[in-house]
Amino acid sequence: MSHNQPPVAGAIRPTAANRADPAPRPACPPGVFVTGTDTGIGKSLASAALLHALRARGLRAVGMKPVASGCEPGPDGWRNEDALLLQAASSPVPSYEDVNPYALPQPLAPEIAAAEAGVSIELDTILAAHARLAAQADCVVVEGVGGWAAPISATLDQVDLVRALDLPVVLVVGLRLGAINHARLSARALQADGVRAIGWIANGIDPDMARADENFEILRARLPMPCWGRLPYAPQPDPHALAQRLAPVF
Repeated sequence: MSHNQPPVAGAIRPTAANRADPAPRPACPPGVFVTGTDTGIGKSLASAALLHALRARGLRAVGMKPVASGCEPGPDGWRNEDALLLQAASSPVPSYEDVNPYALPQPLAPEIAAAEAGVSIELDTILAAHARLAAQADCVVVEGVGGWAAPISATLDQVDLVRALDLPVVLVVGLRLGAINHARLSARALQADGVRAIGWIANGIDPDMARADENFEILRARLPMPCWGRLPYAPQPDPHALAQRLAPVF
């Protein structure tokens, strides 16, 4: 049978006008920077849950933790638990080296941990890794270090990275005694630094916190950006399950 037969009469040839186009992806910024009211308040958990929430919207979303202190040695080098959590929540799954360009062994402030490791944290290295992640994703969720005012290195503050990446900021508030003060101070610092804060996420970190609901409502009334959701306390939280509790507003 010839493969060069003329088309059947009435057959529709695919054209630019009638060819099925893929469904448009939901609108979102090319990335967000996740900061927190302090260290140990669940930025990584919130970031991983956010990645799952974005993926549920049909977006390609990948995580990044440019600088991670407190790593364990493995066959492929130093690995950080939080960075691995972000990598696992990403789709497509990026290389670990791009997720976490600076894996510092000691669980110390990054500036100190880098000095002890003999490492110089360079902005260009972080930007290059971010560019590779952005090339394969619709949205890159970048997790910062500690609270907003914690420096990345002796010459680099988190605001410098946010400005270089041109990203809006999401604030994670750890719900515990003192959260209202820490959250309001963090929001004021973000505003003073001139960055665009587009939302905040409440994360339950103290199962015995008194009047947690009342504290949450005070925060909702006082913080100058919309609440994207509230994550409950769980001894072994599942970012995928928690994603349904988040509603990012872009």
